[in-house]
Amino acid sequence: MNFLAEDISDIFGEITPPQAMNFGGDDPALGLSNLISFGIRLFIIVAGMFLLLYLLWGAFDWISSGGEKEKITKAQNKITNALIGMVLIFAILVIFNVFAGNMLRIIEVGPNGEWSFKLPTLR
Repeated sequence: MNFLAEDISDIFGEITPPQAMNFGGDDPALGLSNLISFGIRLFIIVAGMFLLLYLLWGAFDWISSGGEKEKITKAQNKITNALIGMVLIFAILVIFNVFAGNMLRIIEVGPNGEWSFKLPTLR
């Protein structure tokens, strides 16, 4: 059987390289705004993953403690610290949103929940 390149592209379709991340195009203020917004979203995702893993680690330690008081206490401390971290991250985001959004008016929340920053520029 002899396959040609055209036959394979007809079967599987065209392969195109991924598009580069264009944060702002020609406007550097918009680019920096989008970069900061992307960084905050990335921080929230990474922090949430670490919190979940630490919480599950504490739960696993509690389950596998075998009733030993010292291991149970360490597991409870891990779970408590994970919950405190979750509350702290939530509080930091709320304070940041109130301060930057309501007081300074540099954050705008779009209809889909995305943040955009209005950075001060010189004219």
